[in-house]
Amino acid sequence: MQHNFLVMARASKLLVILATMAMMLWSVGTAGATVTDRDSDGLTNAKERNVTHTSPFKADTDGDHIKDGNEDSDDDGEDNTDEGKLGTQLGDADSDNDGIEDGDEDADGDGTDNEDEDDQQNSAEQCAPGVEDDADEDSDEDDLDDEDEDDFGDDANDSDTDGDGTDDGDEDDDGDGDQDGDEDDQDEDDDCDGVEDDQGEDEQ
Repeated sequence: MQHNFLVMARASKLLVILATMAMMLWSVGTAGATVTDRDSDGLTNAKERNVTHTSPFKADTDGDHIKDGNEDSDDDGEDNTDEGKLGTQLGDADSDNDGIEDGDEDADGDGTDNEDEDDQQNSAEQCAPGVEDDADEDSDEDDLDDEDEDDFGDDANDSDTDGDGTDDGDEDDDGDGDQDGDEDDQDEDDDCDGVEDDQGEDEQ
């Protein structure tokens, strides 16, 4: 009787040890599977190491107040996370080699360029510091988003590309009465005064 009791006690102890080890292995495996974007910047750790060459431990590797996932690494008008959603290649501005930059393509055929699909989101709002993504920035402060400069043959780093004394965003290249800077984002508040530009006030 005592022998049976000892056997059962040892078996119970062994079961507890095995269960504990199983739980430990499960928790390690689960942690490794879920922490694929350690810094929560929208890019997986692997993509940061192998493609964008940014830090998987810092959400804003270059310290420019734009998360790595919101950067536009290949300057095609699509930020890094949008490239993944659209199936285009990070580091290749023309993924399908058709002569049209990825941001100027219209993947879903809705009449809106890929680069403009997010213009209604906070990521396109220059009055929300730390939220706006790279492609929606206006590097030369000419009231024309970087992603839209190439649509008009303008330089994203030159506010007056043709040197005529008028900022690129204030030009009206197609003569339709809308300034180039307002062609696809008339609902933005470009001068950050709290009044949307399509409510009767254009930016200065």
